[in-house]
Amino acid sequence: MPRISHVRETLCGDESIGYTLGRMHAPQIYDRIGIGYHATRRPDPRIAAAILDALGSAQTVVNIGAGAGSYEPADRRVIAVEPSATMIRQWPFGSAPAVQASAMDLPFADSSFQAAMAVLTIHHWPERDRGLAEMRRVSGRSVILTWEPAPTPFWLTTDYFPEILEHDRKIFSPWFREPALRSTVRTIPIPHDCVDGFLCAYWRRPQAYLDPMVRRGISSFARIADIEMGLSQLRKDLADGTWHCRNAGLLDQKEVDFGYRLIVLE
Repeated sequence: MPRISHVRETLCGDESIGYTLGRMHAPQIYDRIGIGYHATRRPDPRIAAAILDALGSAQTVVNIGAGAGSYEPADRRVIAVEPSATMIRQWPFGSAPAVQASAMDLPFADSSFQAAMAVLTIHHWPERDRGLAEMRRVSGRSVILTWEPAPTPFWLTTDYFPEILEHDRKIFSPWFREPALRSTVRTIPIPHDCVDGFLCAYWRRPQAYLDPMVRRGISSFARIADIEMGLSQLRKDLADGTWHCRNAGLLDQKEVDFGYRLIVLE
């Protein structure tokens, strides 16, 4: 298990950074739903390659909202920040040192890292702009994987769980389109065999959403009070062929743009 560090640690050479417990802003949702998260939220190699490319030549990286440690580059010096102890406990042996802290109050000095990364986490931050400011304060480059309202409608949220889309449109705004940010935006199409089980990962494997373990790794389901109606309809549509008829156009596609974006802020 990685260390939860509240003491001084050496980052590189003789340079050291003081780690303290950042201020927690709210109970952590992943302390409740994150058990077993590592089983379904494995890094997809194609997404990992895009993130690694966006990090450029940075050798020191802070991974903010690190979850179970996915996508951390193995060839860099990485420090992880994660508010949920449940998530930190799932990291494999040899993972980056972990700091249990909040993205809104990073316990690092200015310009401590050459780059910062945040993967599918910014929508959980109670104060997004403050978290972004903290990322830019402690690093030279910020790399963020996020989502914006998709150009391709997703059958799961349009046909079975519209509550998810209604909520997500409120928390995922295209903030990175603001000209003042001088951001670089890259589309991340989702492959049909994506191994990272986020919301749109199983777009060509609908039966996966019937698996409670899969749903447990997708925070959007935790926001729905009653999912049985949607699940029952999905089961019925899979059994009688309705789903396949309705989504025949997807079955021969290798990847689809569902609105996932990789943002680089210099």
